[in-house]
Amino acid sequence: MLPDVIERDILINAPVERVWTVLTEPAFLGRWFGNGDPVKVELHTDGLLLFDHGVHGTIPARIQTVDPPHTFSWRWSQGAAGEEPTDANATLVTFTLAWDESAGGTRLTMAESGFTRLGLPADEAADRHRANSRNWPGKLDQLREQCERPAA
Repeated sequence: MLPDVIERDILINAPVERVWTVLTEPAFLGRWFGNGDPVKVELHTDGLLLFDHGVHGTIPARIQTVDPPHTFSWRWSQGAAGEEPTDANATLVTFTLAWDESAGGTRLTMAESGFTRLGLPADEAADRHRANSRNWPGKLDQLREQCERPAA
């Protein structure tokens, strides 16, 4: 049976506001999640978020939630590069930030959901889930690294 959700939880040695900045500003977002160049971000509900993933092409996403500095989410297509996300072809990526007093850092929870509703053959949806599951740890490590660098 195909799992519907990928969830990762990391602790970042930085204030919530710094993590929010790295998570949402074009230059930072492009470094930890794109090819290094700033991404296009319209930081509001239904705004466009445009990732350049190099050989994988340009991937548009639609912002679903902007609740600074606690929640940020987008819906992105799991289909062909350049395909606009819809309810039938996209997963929802949600980041939740909270200060963890006992650990002295920001607890970031990332959840990507919707794999069972993609409208793809089961084996293809499972491949997407596996690929994204493998990629999130490295992306979140890059996010943590960007957050923990001294602000310029």
